[in-house]
Amino acid sequence: IDEGFSSSADACRDADLVVLCVPVGACAAVAREIAPVVGDRTVITDVGSVKESVIKAVSPELPNPGLFVPAHPIAGTEKSGPDAGFAELFDRKWCLLTPTEETDADAMQAVAELWMALGSDIDTLAPDHHDLVLAITSHLPHLIAFNIVNAAAHLGEVTNSDVIKYSAGGFRDFTRIGASDPVMWRDVFLNNRDATLEMLGRFEEDLTELRRAIRYGDGAVLEKRFAEARTVRRGIIDAGQDVDTADFGRGLARRVSVEDGAPIGQQAGGEADG
Repeated sequence: IDEGFSSSADACRDADLVVLCVPVGACAAVAREIAPVVGDRTVITDVGSVKESVIKAVSPELPNPGLFVPAHPIAGTEKSGPDAGFAELFDRKWCLLTPTEETDADAMQAVAELWMALGSDIDTLAPDHHDLVLAITSHLPHLIAFNIVNAAAHLGEVTNSDVIKYSAGGFRDFTRIGASDPVMWRDVFLNNRDATLEMLGRFEEDLTELRRAIRYGDGAVLEKRFAEARTVRRGIIDAGQDVDTADFGRGLARRVSVEDGAPIGQQAGGEADG
């Protein structure tokens, strides 16, 4: 950081490229603030976990909507803010670009090169397809984590000290996700309402099947569903999106950086983590 500013407009005046790193619900207001000061060729992108609503909110505010390149780097931890960053944050992690019909090709290439320089792998998705995919891979898991952690905290027969003292690995993973920024995730769910509700409905149907199997002692159904989940986990490891090693402390694994400079679509495979 070479210079700091007290307003978005001052920070973005005559900038070559602007990255909107705010909760998705705040993107439109920031775009409205910076629109009068950015240049005619200023490329603008974002990092939001929802794309369709951000495109609809941001594009009308900008002097040249074609230079807005919606993007989503799929990286990070439950922590937020500058102090939560670390050098390997984006290494071998996907950054998804979700261009519209009017997105300028040169602007898109500039944003791709930015993320490749930070170590990310690049792919492109249609905005609506992105929102559906992220609803199941990221948004629904976070919603479930928030609910499980709160359910444990509100369980009258179990004290908070018991929950903390006897937390098994699975519950600890949920508490890590549950520690994510509440404002950011509030905006995610409000702005990806339809896709999240669709995935939540499918989840409830599958959960009903498991509940029925447990109630009636149907071990075959339980084993089948658990085996399917295990296969998915192995596929994630085989795709290089996680490592098959025990890490009960949940430490950060160092990852090998990808080389930058290749055109969009020619990078190596990377993360697809929520």
